[in-house]
Amino acid sequence: MSNENRTKLNRLITGWPRGTVSVASHLNRQGISNALLNKYRNSRWIRPVGRGAYCLDRDSVGWTGAIWAIQTQLGLGVHPGGKTALEMKGYGHYLSEKPGRIFLYGGPGLRLPAWFRKGDWGTDILFTGTGLFPAGCRDGFTRSDDREFSIRISAPERAAMEMLYHVPNRIGFEEALMIMENLACLRPQVVERLLEQCIFIKVRRLFMYMAEKHDHPWVSHLDLSKVNFGRGKRLVVKGGVLDRKYDITVPSDKDEVLF
Repeated sequence: MSNENRTKLNRLITGWPRGTVSVASHLNRQGISNALLNKYRNSRWIRPVGRGAYCLDRDSVGWTGAIWAIQTQLGLGVHPGGKTALEMKGYGHYLSEKPGRIFLYGGPGLRLPAWFRKGDWGTDILFTGTGLFPAGCRDGFTRSDDREFSIRISAPERAAMEMLYHVPNRIGFEEALMIMENLACLRPQVVERLLEQCIFIKVRRLFMYMAEKHDHPWVSHLDLSKVNFGRGKRLVVKGGVLDRKYDITVPSDKDEVLF
């Protein structure tokens, strides 16, 4: 190996965050050709995790390390959100209909790279390309640290609404209600902005219904004058009862007076 290539290899190894994937296009931009990548692969410095994506040969890489590459190297607007982001921030619940399922979100029409879709990340991945919020909405994000890197994930306020988007088809009503019980410290200003921008009427109504049911203290600080809750009834739970305030069907509660 020439001195130049050895220098490139040393720079590659020392600058590679442990636990992450790197894509070939990014490595090419760093001056490492595909031919050189093949040499590193044959010498077992790196190993492929799919076509056009690599990790260090003896490194342990999970789905978060793959998301790091998708966000930072490919620049795609994909992030862990919903129930997954809530669990990552300690707001999950011990009951789970789909243990280990990872919920990822992105804009309409966005596709995950093939190496990620076909990869074995040790868990079930559900990607939702939805226009729950406008493309320009930057509210409700935070960071999550993992080993030598961090990724962008939904903050609890946004994650709660993303979770409710999947009720009742992929997340049960009762499970979502129990998780919402943990969210006693949301930021009312962030909640307001997200409710105003949320495109799905059902999610807005369901969010407020659950927040009020748990009597969270931040609810009293909300100014909902600019939030459009729409008109007409929304079916959330089949065979449920109608909540008159938000016009959504919810499971019956024997301790409540129902109309």
